[in-house]
Amino acid sequence: MARSATVYWITGLSGAGKTTIGTLLASRLRARAPSVVYLDGDALRAVLGNLFAHGADDRLKLASCYARLCAMLADQGLDVVCATVSMFHEVRAWNRAHIRRYREIYVRAPLGVLARRDPKHLYRDAADGTIRDVAGVDLPIEEPLTPDLVLDNDGTRTPEALVDDLLAALARPETRP
Repeated sequence: MARSATVYWITGLSGAGKTTIGTLLASRLRARAPSVVYLDGDALRAVLGNLFAHGADDRLKLASCYARLCAMLADQGLDVVCATVSMFHEVRAWNRAHIRRYREIYVRAPLGVLARRDPKHLYRDAADGTIRDVAGVDLPIEEPLTPDLVLDNDGTRTPEALVDDLLAALARPETRP
C-alpha cells in the first residue's frame, strides 16, 4: 500500500516566486525522501502542447487537469509540489475534497513588484495592449480564501528564508489534518 503523500499547491500570480519557491521546496523535500515530483504550470502547459488558451475558461480547464494529475500522483505515494497560477476557488475546493493531504500555499506579491520583476514581460505587454488575459491585470482572479500559508514575497526576504518559513509552518500540528 502506498504511503500517504502530500500535494503542496503553490499558487500566486506570474512573477510572485512560485517556481523559485517550488523548486527549493521540492529540493528540500527530496533531501528527506526521494519520492517527490515537481510540477510547474508553464512546463505542464508546454507538455500538453499548449492546447489551452489563456482566457478564464481554458485556464480553469487546465487548472483542473493539474489538480487531477496531482491527485493521481499522490494516490501513488508521491509527494507533489505544483507551482501554478490556478486562481480559482473551484479548483482549490476540488483539491481539498479529493486530495487527502493537500497543502495550499499562496505566494502573494504586490502588483507593482510583479510588474518590476515581470520575467515573461506579461505586465508590460498587457499595459501596452499587445496581450490580453493576464491574470491579475485584465483577467480577474480569485485569491485563496483559506490557504494553509500565505507567503508575502515583496523581495525583502530571500527565497530560502520563505521556504524555511513554509516548512516550519506546515510542520506545526495545527496545519495538519
